[in-house]
Amino acid sequence: MNIHIEDHLTIKEIQKEFSSRFPFLKLEFFSKPHQHGKGSERKYMRAQDSVLKDLRRVHSEGHLHIEENMTVGELEDLFRDNFGLFVQVFRRSGRLWLETTATDNWTLKTQNEQGQELSLDYSE
Repeated sequence: MNIHIEDHLTIKEIQKEFSSRFPFLKLEFFSKPHQHGKGSERKYMRAQDSVLKDLRRVHSEGHLHIEENMTVGELEDLFRDNFGLFVQVFRRSGRLWLETTATDNWTLKTQNEQGQELSLDYSE
């Protein structure tokens, strides 16, 4: 899948496109980076209606190519290195969304499958 990144898009637009491919995962955007294996502080989480140009340090436009066999850590690095965006992947677990910090080395496919498994008995 490719997600087109440009300054006028909102976080919600990127989240929607990502979740269309990985429905049991979601991206959250932060104003500060985090280290691999560590969580991001909620006070740095940005609202869904935030526009990317207000978050970015790198203002290049382009496509972010996402494959299901890439790890969470690789995806987060791509957002940071190519577009100056600090993201954290969350996985659905029942009715909760959990940061994937302890499993950054899992692939997106594995994360999504695990989220589906943990959410089978719950509805929105």
